[in-house]
Amino acid sequence: MIAGNLPVTDPIAALLGGWSTGLNPYAVLLRVFIIVLLASIIGCERSSKRHSAGLRTFVLIAFSATTAMLLDQFLMAGHPSGLPLLSAATIVATAMLSGNSILFSSRGQIKGLTTSVGLWACVLLGFAVGAGLYTVTLIVFVFLLCILMCFPSFEIYLLNRSNHFEIHLELKSSFYLRDFVTVSRRLGLRIDDIESNPAYAGSGLSVYTITFTICSAELKKYKTHHQIIEALRSLDYIYHIEEIR
Repeated sequence: MIAGNLPVTDPIAALLGGWSTGLNPYAVLLRVFIIVLLASIIGCERSSKRHSAGLRTFVLIAFSATTAMLLDQFLMAGHPSGLPLLSAATIVATAMLSGNSILFSSRGQIKGLTTSVGLWACVLLGFAVGAGLYTVTLIVFVFLLCILMCFPSFEIYLLNRSNHFEIHLELKSSFYLRDFVTVSRRLGLRIDDIESNPAYAGSGLSVYTITFTICSAELKKYKTHHQIIEALRSLDYIYHIEEIR
């Protein structure tokens, strides 16, 4: 449990002994070591994929959350009716930081959402460690790491076989847009939306964001988004084409 005067119900804390649930120097050192280690593993996973928030960011965020929880416990030990104000402030600060880690590219792509939520999850992990909930920390960490490492491949598999997808299209001239629409319909694609991208004005290219729905039963059954895009790429007036994820 959180305080030393409460019965120990955490299995890992029970294994370590009653000292691990208190606010003594050894328990504090153990919790700080645990959160730095776990946050480092998560930060390395994010850094290896070159995300906006890397190793140091994740470690500092989680370390700050653990420190805030520890300080709140010290302060509330003398004032049982007090509120965990530092932990609340940490949540607000992390929400602001997470929002700033979300980026919008010129191709209409939103980047950094997973990293943003990952920072939030690390804060909660830090709170759990700071509260001395070792078993909760271990369970949450294992699931969090599995989500970050294993789910992307499964997500790509599902996205590549959905009936709806969006592309970034660069044509050598706007005159070719009508022909592109005709070819797409012949392939069995319905165009739900076409938006011109003003970010490329003056580049000499006509750039669009196009939303498709796969109507052809054969396409749905046998072709992935990648294969459809490769078929469209063979058109000689296309300068560049890619799926927006």
